[in-house]
Amino acid sequence: MQNKIVNALWRVSPALLGAAAVFGPIAEANAELLSVDELSSYETPENLDQVTSVSQLSDVQPTDWAFQALQSLVERYGCIAGYPDGTFRGNQPLTRYEFAAGLNACLDQILAQVGGDGIAPGDLDTIRRLQDDFAAQLAALRGRVDSLEARLDTVEAQQFSTTTKLAGEVLFTLADTFGPAIGEDDGDPTQTIFADRVRLNFHTSFTGRDRLRTRLQAGNFDNFSGATGTDEVRLGHTAGGGNNVAIDDLWYRTKLGDSMTFFVGTNGLDWDNVFDVVNPYLASGGSGALSRFGRRNPAVYRAEEGAGVALSVDLSDSLAITAAYLADDGDAPNSSPSQGVFNGDYGAGAQIDFTPSDDFHLAFTYLHTYSDSPNLNGSTGSDLAQDPFGSSTKTSGDHFGLQAFAQVSDGFALAGWAGLISANNVDDSDQDSTIFNWALNAAFPDLGGDGNLGALIVGQTPRVTDGNDGAGEDEDATFHIEAMYRIRLTKGIDITPGVIWLINPEADDDNDDIVVVAVRTRFKF
Repeated sequence: MQNKIVNALWRVSPALLGAAAVFGPIAEANAELLSVDELSSYETPENLDQVTSVSQLSDVQPTDWAFQALQSLVERYGCIAGYPDGTFRGNQPLTRYEFAAGLNACLDQILAQVGGDGIAPGDLDTIRRLQDDFAAQLAALRGRVDSLEARLDTVEAQQFSTTTKLAGEVLFTLADTFGPAIGEDDGDPTQTIFADRVRLNFHTSFTGRDRLRTRLQAGNFDNFSGATGTDEVRLGHTAGGGNNVAIDDLWYRTKLGDSMTFFVGTNGLDWDNVFDVVNPYLASGGSGALSRFGRRNPAVYRAEEGAGVALSVDLSDSLAITAAYLADDGDAPNSSPSQGVFNGDYGAGAQIDFTPSDDFHLAFTYLHTYSDSPNLNGSTGSDLAQDPFGSSTKTSGDHFGLQAFAQVSDGFALAGWAGLISANNVDDSDQDSTIFNWALNAAFPDLGGDGNLGALIVGQTPRVTDGNDGAGEDEDATFHIEAMYRIRLTKGIDITPGVIWLINPEADDDNDDIVVVAVRTRFKF
């Protein structure tokens, strides 16, 4: 009896496949599982009636692409049901109840054919030959499935966590600068260095729509800033600390409905975590620009940050707004009025993102910051631009950023920004400064091979363009020119040589140019 059922299934399996094609997709609204109570109270809106001829279905025409399948299912197998009004409604989404009704009709025909004379001897011979011809392939497929199940059991038993994924990145960088230090006439004050940065990112999800990031980081970079006399030479992936392991990131984000995302963190919740920096090819420190300046607009994405909250809201398919409050001293419990989440250094602001297509992105950002020991642009510009009134002067700032990105073609993209900071001496309201920077970069993805990236970055690092009531001004502009080429060796290894040319470092054309050469090798897993 079992063999008869198998043979019958072989015979009518084309009919079942045809039925699946004819029935159409199951409606998404009906894809959710119902409880027992909901199932018992559910009423099918219209009964389905068995038809014996395809001509009984008034909306099925011989020109329809599925007409032959319908005709076979109705007249040969008798397992198609129509609606009471004589229609089939072939373009209508299928409910789970309708699918069950159609499947039941086909199964009834299988049982009828197995118990009677419905299967012709010739068809049985054909089925037997098919069984013999495909026996080896079926056995091999069964063995592969068994092997996959065993391997899956092993992975599940030995996996790191059911909720957490581990992602790692190791950077080795060989680098040196060429040119005299600021204020010196000749000589080269730096030695070639070979340094590392290691990151382990633990990404945990509890609902499938959230992420808890815990990052462990260690590194032994010693920036060239001290030897050269300017922060403008800083690379974008440095990490000091003598290779001591520390928690670099600890924050959580989750979806609130379909259009809102909430962020909260106590460490490493930076502006580039909550805002899109609109520089997709060069924003990463491990695979993007070699320089610190070239990764993102320092006027807005290098402001005070660390611990706080953020909320992002999608206003439409192409428009979103994100607001955040981040405190640099959020973990400091001292009674000093300049410590803690609300009395210490902080930044608060919002960004509006306009993305009419995947190939274009425009963003406007505004932040207001306060700091007792300011570094207004995150060590990317001149010393004066970082603390225009002194390193221990209470300073507030209004930060404005305009960022844009355009994917011109598959192999060419443009991005850039302009950033302005209006800084004010809190203790002397008449003393203020204006700080400006800009950049433009061209990226060439897959240049010379899949996963490769060529890039050219040109810009002006942050400088004080105007100072009032005794505030200083930078005499000239420092121009940053950077060229790099990332070469993908394997899926997990790439190497990026590049050169950075600083013209008029520290915003003074009396200073000789400085050249930075670096080769960054990345291992990721």
